Amino acid sequence: MSDMAKKASSKKSAKAEKSKAEKDPVVGKDTSLRDLLRIQPGPVKVADLDPSAMPGYPGKGKADAPDHAAEVGARLSDLQERLYANGREDENAPRVLIILQGMDTSGKGGVIRHAIGMVDPQGVLLKAFKTPTEEERKHTFLWRIKKALPDAGMIGIFDRSQYEDVLIVRVDGLVPVEEWEKRYDQINKFEAELAAGGTKIIKCFLNVSSDEQKARLTERLENPEKYWKYNPGDVDSRSKWPAYMEAYGDLLERCNTDEAPWYHIPADRKWYRNWAVAQLLLETLEEMDLSWPRPDFDVEKEKDRVAKS
Repeated sequence: MSDMAKKASSKKSAKAEKSKAEKDPVVGKDTSLRDLLRIQPGPVKVADLDPSAMPGYPGKGKADAPDHAAEVGARLSDLQERLYANGREDENAPRVLIILQGMDTSGKGGVIRHAIGMVDPQGVLLKAFKTPTEEERKHTFLWRIKKALPDAGMIGIFDRSQYEDVLIVRVDGLVPVEEWEKRYDQINKFEAELAAGGTKIIKCFLNVSSDEQKARLTERLENPEKYWKYNPGDVDSRSKWPAYMEAYGDLLERCNTDEAPWYHIPADRKWYRNWAVAQLLLETLEEMDLSWPRPDFDVEKEKDRVAKS
């Protein structure tokens, strides 16, 4: 693409961003992003979900994204420290679990770096679920998931999750239909138990379009610094796009409960995707109404001891 064509494309994209932002309600005192991005109960057709949308974004577009990210980050830092502090004092303190699901190149790693990267890493537990090991295959599909759950006061991040067992397993026919069919109810029961035990669950479907995925894969092959990101298997998965979209539609419908709802994260715009996940985490922590743990010592007495030391 020529420099002139790139400039024209950039101007067109910026104009489209501004147009979309002006039409959507903006996150604020009376509008939550959780309400805007919540996938409503009932049948879900992924093709009807716009991967380039910007629901709730309070700015004009990519240009002011760093400013809005910084604002969210400052508020997140304080609340995450409160969550972590409570976990240090009480093993029954609440915890948060963020589940990131999406097709290859949808940006799970980008969200972890840019959105979750806004908080103190000592309060974060990250687990990336890959092909099950020989040991993991000896157990039920939820065994390895349960082992990776966050402790009190922690924010757990799942890069892929239990949903792989109704996605790739289904699309590639790795187990009989009657086996993966049962897993939707098993997952719902599992997540309900987590929620009842004090875990706030944020399930994010990172929705990247087929065209954008192709562009990102192409970019990885054109830049030697990104070869390490490229996996030939991604093209194999891409060839099964319709089957994956059908599988995603089913899980978004069948595992979308009040205790553990799904949120649609448009992922064609990386900056919006990162802001949206950070904002969802912020709203969740705000709703938890976290206070600082009370000291188990006499504050005035300790002040006096320190002064005399």
